[in-house]
Amino acid sequence: MTEQQHLDTLSDIKRMMERSSRFISLSGLSGIFAGCAALAGAGISYGWLHNYYISWNTSGRFDAEGFAWLRVKLIVLALIVMVFALAGGIFFTWRRARRNKLPIWDVTSRNVLINALIPMIAGGAFIAGLLYNNLEVMVAPACLVFYGLALVNASKYTLSDIRYLGIAEIVLGILNVFYLRRGLYFWAVGFGVLHIFYGAIMWWKYERQSA
Repeated sequence: MTEQQHLDTLSDIKRMMERSSRFISLSGLSGIFAGCAALAGAGISYGWLHNYYISWNTSGRFDAEGFAWLRVKLIVLALIVMVFALAGGIFFTWRRARRNKLPIWDVTSRNVLINALIPMIAGGAFIAGLLYNNLEVMVAPACLVFYGLALVNASKYTLSDIRYLGIAEIVLGILNVFYLRRGLYFWAVGFGVLHIFYGAIMWWKYERQSA
């Protein structure tokens, strides 16, 4: 057996081990899609907030009813963006798994989901508490930090690149704590720009040749 054949054999063994221990079907297009959805949601939110504060400055009084309605709209919009991003992520991941003839639901994908859900559920409960106590200004940094923790926790069972995205989200969330009135901008960068940047790198690194 030649040296090249030995290297090919080792590469095959490595791929088999990765497939048995890590979920490798995550698609970079999922990140790009999620980032675009987040930026669209941030743009709509900015328009609503801008119109509300213009109305507030014009009237010179705090509109409690208008603020309550704005709060509901922002929460519903955030949920819609999240569902839209998840649907796109599932579709692109399923498409990549089918192309590579790999299962999309197995032990590794369950490990990814479970380890991501633990910080996400804790974060959701924490954010619900913030909203209950009228601490909306802390929602954006909390979203970024808990989402980053979810990515870092799940990275043990999928592509290690996810870990660096998670760390970047955590750092961004901590910085947002020092600039609380700029939460929407940090949210747009974290969930929008970083996702698109990460997704493009992942696509170029792992999917470009197969595409």
